[in-house]
Amino acid sequence: MDKKEILERYKKVEDKLLISKFFDRIDLCEKTNKIETTDFLNELEQNIIQKVINISQIDNCVFFGGFEEADRKLAIVFPEKMRGLFENDSFKYDTIFSVFRIKIPENDIKSYNHSVYLGGIIKLGIKREKVGDIIVLPDGADIIVKKETEKFLYANLKTLTRFKDADVLNVLLDKLETTEKKFEKIKLITSSLRLDNVVSELAKTSRNRANEMIEQERVFVNYEQEGKNTKLVKEKDIITIRGKGKFIIDEVAGNTKKGNYIIIARKYA
Repeated sequence: MDKKEILERYKKVEDKLLISKFFDRIDLCEKTNKIETTDFLNELEQNIIQKVINISQIDNCVFFGGFEEADRKLAIVFPEKMRGLFENDSFKYDTIFSVFRIKIPENDIKSYNHSVYLGGIIKLGIKREKVGDIIVLPDGADIIVKKETEKFLYANLKTLTRFKDADVLNVLLDKLETTEKKFEKIKLITSSLRLDNVVSELAKTSRNRANEMIEQERVFVNYEQEGKNTKLVKEKDIITIRGKGKFIIDEVAGNTKKGNYIIIARKYA
C-alpha cells in the first residue's frame, strides 16, 4: 500500500499531517543514511503511527521517550547500517535526548506541579511537541526534551521568574529519576456499560453532554477514536476523554440491588 492510499484512510487534517511528517522522516533517513526522529508523540499519535508502520511493513523504526514507561515518545527511524545497535539495545539514546533537572528551593516547592514546569517551557516559545515527559520529583523535576533544544533551554530557563532561584543542570538518561505513576481510584455506578453511560460518569456530566463529546470526536477507547455511543465498555479498556483525562477500567465488580453496574476505575493523576 502506497503513501497516498494510507493517507486516504484518514479524514482528519491533523492525522494526515502527522503521517506525512512521519513519511518525510523515512524519506530523509533513506537519503542521508542518518537517524531521523519525529517530535514527541502522545499515546494517540503513537497508535496512529504504529498502524502506519504495520501497514507499510516498516522495520527500521522504534518508539522511545527516554525511559521505557514514558507516555510521550519519539518515533526514531534508523538506517540499515545501525540496525544492530537497536536490535542489540546498544544504541546511545543520549545523542537524541537531553534531560534537564530543575531543583526548586525548599520554601517554594509546594507550589510547583507539572503545569508550572510545562508552562514555563512553553512561555519560552518551545512547542509542546518538543517536550517529552515531565517527571515531578519531591524537590523539583526531570524534564525530557529533544537534544536540539538543549542549548536554548540551558541559556533561557533561568530567565523565567519561576526558575530564577532554581538550580538547573543537564543529566544523562541513566541518571533520570522516575516515579511511579499516580492514579485516583474511582467507583462508578451506571445503568449500562454503554460508552455514553460510562463517559457520563467518568466526566461527571450528563448523558447528553457525554454523547456530544463522543460526536465531537473527543472520546477514545484504547487510543482509537470511538464514535459509537452504544459501544460496550470492557474491563481493561483505556478511555481517554479530551479535556477530562485518561481512565483505566479495572473491574466490572457486579451489580447493585437495582441492577446497576458497579465499575472500579482509575484516573491518571
